[in-house]
Amino acid sequence: MTKEFIQHLKIGLVSISDRASRGDYQDQGLPSLQDWLKTALISPFRIEARLIADEQDEIEETLIDLADYQDCHLILTTGGTGPSLRDVTPEATMAIADKQMPGFGEQMRQISLNFVPTAILSRQVAVIRKQSLIINLPGQPKAIKETLEGVKDENGKQQVHGIFAAVPYCIDLLATPEKPTPYIETNEAICKAFRPKSALRK
Repeated sequence: MTKEFIQHLKIGLVSISDRASRGDYQDQGLPSLQDWLKTALISPFRIEARLIADEQDEIEETLIDLADYQDCHLILTTGGTGPSLRDVTPEATMAIADKQMPGFGEQMRQISLNFVPTAILSRQVAVIRKQSLIINLPGQPKAIKETLEGVKDENGKQQVHGIFAAVPYCIDLLATPEKPTPYIETNEAICKAFRPKSALRK
């Protein structure tokens, strides 16, 4: 195991959109995710980005590649989670999963309901495949930020925790002696990662 692999978080980003993948308009999902990660993470990380169409086979193949062959610890998708017939991101994600992580989807909808009543139409899921945590995020940049960070009052005090607070510890738990995972630290002004005291490193 190389020192670089242990220290560097590898993140797969997947934007799923028929029109953006065709070049009909500029994708906003990948830039939004990259900008947020740059502000939220203080640990070193590398990104593998993909822009693909709303095709279940292509989504499945992309997630398998990022998890199995690119060794991404975390994979974030955006788009394709609504009720329309072309929205198949959750189906593709579940098809390649080893374990389901329903708490992430539940919390994302709870967060979004603070902003829009149509949050109940979202179908985001999260799963584990091997040592990769895969999370479906909303398609809009504003909603991506809200679900990752949570709800804060006018003074910046956290009212509802965002889902990213649980991501670092989840990735800790996926480590094995043969294949360690990186210890992720965050910018607490953006998102404070939560770990039990026994899991904290000094």
